[in-house]
Amino acid sequence: MQYMLLCCFDEERWATMPDADKDKIMQEYSEFIQSIVKSGHYRAGAKLQPASNGTTVRQKDGKLITTDGPFAETKEQLGGYHLVECQDLNEAIGIAGRIPTLCVGGSVEVRLVAPVSER
Repeated sequence: MQYMLLCCFDEERWATMPDADKDKIMQEYSEFIQSIVKSGHYRAGAKLQPASNGTTVRQKDGKLITTDGPFAETKEQLGGYHLVECQDLNEAIGIAGRIPTLCVGGSVEVRLVAPVSER
């Protein structure tokens, strides 16, 4: 089964962290990715640009409406994702629990990817 690990964190907090702390977390992140590639769990993943660089797309009365940045103000922003192959939810949670940004207030939402037949 494939699970999407949606990694969220407070971009403002990250921006104010000392560079040495950020470097340490990014090194741990590199090691984390290498470990899930080696174990065969890794399928895809990426770090996202800041939410302020995003665009929100909605539809109203049949017309597309775009808004710069995130639509809603939130404390945490989606910072990246990992698509992993796991036997079950417990294994996916175990992998999510090793994501280095958790120790600096981040969170990870674990979602089962729906099979093609359910899309």
